[in-house]
Amino acid sequence: MSETRANIPVIDGQAPPLPPAQRWAGLIQSAFLVVIALVALIPIIAIFLGTFQDGGSLLRSGVSFAVDVASFDLDSYRILFTESGDYFLWFWNSLWLTAVQVVLTLLVSSFVSYGLAMYDFRGKQAVFIAVLIVMTVPFEMMMLPLYMQVNDFDLADTFIVIFLPFLAHAMTIFFFRQYFLGVPYELVEAGRVDGVSEFGIFFRLVLPIAKPAIAAMAILNGMLCWNNFLWPLLVLRSSDKFILPIGLNALLTPHGNNYDLLIVGAFFSLVPILLLFLAFQRYFIEGMTAGAVKG
Repeated sequence: MSETRANIPVIDGQAPPLPPAQRWAGLIQSAFLVVIALVALIPIIAIFLGTFQDGGSLLRSGVSFAVDVASFDLDSYRILFTESGDYFLWFWNSLWLTAVQVVLTLLVSSFVSYGLAMYDFRGKQAVFIAVLIVMTVPFEMMMLPLYMQVNDFDLADTFIVIFLPFLAHAMTIFFFRQYFLGVPYELVEAGRVDGVSEFGIFFRLVLPIAKPAIAAMAILNGMLCWNNFLWPLLVLRSSDKFILPIGLNALLTPHGNNYDLLIVGAFFSLVPILLLFLAFQRYFIEGMTAGAVKG
């Protein structure tokens, strides 16, 4: 028998079993988390079941778990994948616009945040207060003057107008600024002593240790961009430039509602967000737990 550094006895190279009280506590905690996960998945499961029902059934009874399995069919999937060219066009528009907006928003907002966190200049506090004020202003209050400005610049019905006004995102700037304040300033000074340029310090020294913040903001901005509806609805007029939320909404008209395609299209619209979270979850969880493991 030997002892580890934590004075925990080890027998034959294996730690002893946990006491019964700790085992039961772990089982209860795991069961509770499983229940929470199942509750969170209920809407997704309900939508998935709705994809196998016809539009008339959905209109009469809504999306629910009380369904007749014998009545399930794949007509909605056939319509989506063989007769709905517009859906894939909307999906592609949303996909590349979301990717471009997330990358540019993270880049521009991180630049602004780095300046607010690492540099001293006149009006620095005023700029930060302005960022906080913008965070408290609802978009609906800025929507009309922003729309008028877009028309003055003749940018309406273009893809660029969807993300251009939001590249310096107030919430993202605030989050990055708070994170950069925790970066040791000695790291920046060491880079300057070694002759690294300011851009080199930012990209080679600061950003690599800010991966958790980047992952968190990528997920947040990705969800906001993917689900963006009101602003694109105002500025886009051509059907070939519609993004997915507007395209799905266009299926509901006074002359008829295509619930078959709507429910299947809404279900598949969840896939990119799930993939985005899976891609960044390791860094996202690292960022959430960083404060708990630092001594």
